[in-house]
Amino acid sequence: MSDLRTIVIDGREIEVPAAMTLIQACEEAGIEIPRFCYHERLSIAGNCRMCLVEIVGGPPKPAASCAMQVRDLRPGRDGEPPQVRTNSPMVKKAREGVMEFLLINHPLDCPICDQGGECDLQDQAMAYGVDFSRYREPKRAAEELNLGPLVETHMTRCISCTRCVRFTTEVAGITQMGQTGRGEDAEITNYLGETLKSNLQGNIIDLCPVGALVSKPYAFTARPWELTKTESIDVMDALGSNIRVDTKGREVMRFLPRNHDGVNEEWISDKTRFVWDGLRRQRLDRPYIRENGKLRPASWPEALAAAAGAIAGASKVAGLVGDLAPVEAAYALKSLVEGQAGYVECRTDGAQLPAGNRSAYVGTARIEEIDTAKYIMLVGTNPAVEAPVLNARIRKAWLSGAVVGHIGVAADLTYEHLHVGTGREALAKSASRDHSGDPVMDAPSLVIVGQGALTGEDGAAVLGHAMALAEKTGSKLLVLHSAASRVGAMDIGAVTEGGLGAALDGADVIYNLGADEIDIADGAFVIYQGSHGDRGAHRADVILPGAAYTEENGLFVNTEGRPQLAMRASFAPGEAKENWAILRALSGEMGAALPFDSLAQLRQALVAEVPHLARIDEVAENAWQPVEPGTLGGAGDFGAAVTDFYLTNPIARASTLMAELSALAAARGRDAIAAE
Repeated sequence: MSDLRTIVIDGREIEVPAAMTLIQACEEAGIEIPRFCYHERLSIAGNCRMCLVEIVGGPPKPAASCAMQVRDLRPGRDGEPPQVRTNSPMVKKAREGVMEFLLINHPLDCPICDQGGECDLQDQAMAYGVDFSRYREPKRAAEELNLGPLVETHMTRCISCTRCVRFTTEVAGITQMGQTGRGEDAEITNYLGETLKSNLQGNIIDLCPVGALVSKPYAFTARPWELTKTESIDVMDALGSNIRVDTKGREVMRFLPRNHDGVNEEWISDKTRFVWDGLRRQRLDRPYIRENGKLRPASWPEALAAAAGAIAGASKVAGLVGDLAPVEAAYALKSLVEGQAGYVECRTDGAQLPAGNRSAYVGTARIEEIDTAKYIMLVGTNPAVEAPVLNARIRKAWLSGAVVGHIGVAADLTYEHLHVGTGREALAKSASRDHSGDPVMDAPSLVIVGQGALTGEDGAAVLGHAMALAEKTGSKLLVLHSAASRVGAMDIGAVTEGGLGAALDGADVIYNLGADEIDIADGAFVIYQGSHGDRGAHRADVILPGAAYTEENGLFVNTEGRPQLAMRASFAPGEAKENWAILRALSGEMGAALPFDSLAQLRQALVAEVPHLARIDEVAENAWQPVEPGTLGGAGDFGAAVTDFYLTNPIARASTLMAELSALAAARGRDAIAAE
């Protein structure tokens, strides 16, 4: 290939693409180059100078490897490949000098700094610095910034790498941070003292290579070496972001992102990152039974007997699958309820998703295909609040030249877009018109349909028109869900013909598996199984306390149809049990024991019925089965699937921090008075 170049790094000859920077080429050769400002997902700043290398035959001074491409190197005098040295005396002296300058104003805060133990500056000062300083003048100090309740600042520690500025500007799409001043007076600041207005702002904590930006809720609570790290999956939205759960004893202390190029890259939303305090509050830690209108604590045998007796005497049993239920629990509920000739339903928001047609309730596109799409049509969705990390990916495509269209209520999506219309009329017009002469629509394209478009009575017709639009423009379809459990529950067939209304109609016993987003009418006997004392528990006649997503191993299928495993990081409080185990115990109490005694046996039965669930972290190909574009219900606007980003599920509603963020967002949304 003509775009490959041969270079010699520290005496080793390798072949790399000409467009690569030297720092990337060195990584390909397995050589670590220290850096502070360089980050592969942000633009190149070249201002920390820590990544200096020597170019043999080049300029008589070291070069910044992050800002020089392989194609910029000249061959040797006799045509031999260009040489780069990363460990020569020149490089060693340059790195020591840069480190000495970086530490001139940096305070000796390591013993009390939250970054201590996982700090790039600490590590690189040990590896590349010297054990003395020639600087004797007073250190410069800087005022702290108020960025809001999530990010705590210690700006005296700042080394002006500008990672936070580049992230907020390029990825998050906000303009509240920047650098002002020159020379020694240069500092990172928030313009006009504004707080950050983004659902992704917490990522600057991970990006900061020193302790200038740290987590405000986590401050002074734990040290990295005290924490047990568990790789898991997030369930705050349907994206399935890869996360690491850090626990201290039995308590979850923080959530951090894990890199997954196909899903969340290395970002997570603020709700994902900071919801951990909701895992400690309003927990259900023992069974309850309602007597004389009041709930009283009960033992497990007593509660299971009451639930089994109610089901045995029921004329119709309905099972509801909540938004945070793992596939195993949904499968156990389906087996239990259908064994009693009952009905089970997972579409608790009323979405008209067709059972058995995976191309219609998942789509045919992968999340990573957003990166290369030239035209993206958003139908009835606001990804900035439904899936902020996915929205950042759409923004990245927009920065690369993609055109974004939006059919739905006008919203700030953090990027420029064509607002085609607000509802059904605009969709019908787009689906019916001829796109053949449109050069943008003939390019690789994507149609993303949100739950706000599918929850009306004509949701199936809306889906049909969206699929017709995708078919006509040669686009792929992606259905953006708002519930982490929805795709997995659809895969196992936890649906009822006629939807939620048909499942609940005439049911005298309702088994509620964590469905807290709906109101259940009076009359039916309700068995609630969940982790928090939320709306579902208030309506319950029997409460069976279950584990939260960090307290049991579970399978979740994300919005693109990728099965992923959430791993147990801690244990459920009190007498709470794993969700599948509760259902297995109840089936035994009923005398109709489910055919599995362990999670492994349950998964074997599950995979035998739905084979693609065994292919962890793989996205199955879905055969295209278009839905008939039926009659749309007039010219109405599409609704909003998420009205309050911070309070979408019981765990988030139990969090004091999420409540504070919700109140701040509501205050920002109110009209400014004249003095402002």
